[in-house]
Amino acid sequence: MDVLVVGAGQAGLSAAYHLRRRGFAPHQAGADGGFVVLDADAAPGGAWAHRSPSLRMATVHGVHDLPDTEFPPPAPEAPAREVVPRYFAAYEARHALPVVRPVTVRAVRAETERPDSRLLVETDRGTWSARALINATGTWTRPFLPHYPGRFAGRQLHYAEYRGPEEFTGRRVLVVGGGASAIQVLSEVAAVGETVWVTRSAPVYHDGPFTPEYGRAVVAKVEERVRQGLPVRSVVSVTGLGPSVAYRRAEELGALHRRPMFDRLTEHGVAWGEEELAVDAIVWATGFRPEVGHLAPLGLRSPGGGIALTGTRATADPRVHLVGYGPSASTVGANRAGRAAVNDLVRLLGDPVLGKPELSEPTLGEQAPGEPAMEPAAV
Repeated sequence: MDVLVVGAGQAGLSAAYHLRRRGFAPHQAGADGGFVVLDADAAPGGAWAHRSPSLRMATVHGVHDLPDTEFPPPAPEAPAREVVPRYFAAYEARHALPVVRPVTVRAVRAETERPDSRLLVETDRGTWSARALINATGTWTRPFLPHYPGRFAGRQLHYAEYRGPEEFTGRRVLVVGGGASAIQVLSEVAAVGETVWVTRSAPVYHDGPFTPEYGRAVVAKVEERVRQGLPVRSVVSVTGLGPSVAYRRAEELGALHRRPMFDRLTEHGVAWGEEELAVDAIVWATGFRPEVGHLAPLGLRSPGGGIALTGTRATADPRVHLVGYGPSASTVGANRAGRAAVNDLVRLLGDPVLGKPELSEPTLGEQAPGEPAMEPAAV
């Protein structure tokens, strides 16, 4: 292939659209060249297909339109895990995007040490060769569970496993985490049981409107960390918790009385020093980490622990772009990142359509005409 895209979520589909728009041919079985999208899931939808059935469109922060196709206004009570995958599936069909699934990418290696050599993409369905790669794997498959001393004998689950409040009816549930995921769980479980909310640090609130200026400032903060090769911080640590539907519901239920993080787990709950609190279950809404382990053979990580990016391009290897990562970890940001990555790769690989002029594009932190400011990532 000329370009291989890993992942068919918002960022991957945006990249695929712009690859086709710039003249790269969609992959056909048995043919070389062009581009292909490899997706690990059996059906369209990306991470949205795995969300809790209780997550309704009314409580989602926002889903921005994919390029050239409007996101149909959904019913507020429609499950997000049905609405968004349906939109993604229609988008793939409308634009005839060459998505091959299910394919799990295991490792990406350089064919030789030459900087212009091809990349070998090893999968569970054989090895692909590409001149360049756009990684759009997101974070959903890497839930983060912090380690605390002790052992809890009750039910424990990460937010990725959460499927709604029904199983917690009449129970006392400890919710760990200061982001939008924790707020969603609190807003649902507090209606059927008792909740206790704990966070490692005091929650950050943003009371004002999410203006274009504020959006650009948020992107700039995250982008600076990524440029330095530092680990990516959570979106909410920069944007703050806003007055969402879930936040207002949790507030009405009296579920937002935050306690500091406990010292240790106990058999029946958690403890702060000599004080012990018995709980029936713990929901760890402690976020996710980028799914980039398959890129390890390329040696992209910086001494700071993250992958340094210049725009969307891996600073250590111009053949590799990461979209939906760091400053582009939102539905608006993913769209912009897909476009920016493709335009950069056209400059690297050459324009597949002879004589077609280069496009002038905004950087990730800027707005294209008519685009809204980047909103916080959903959930």
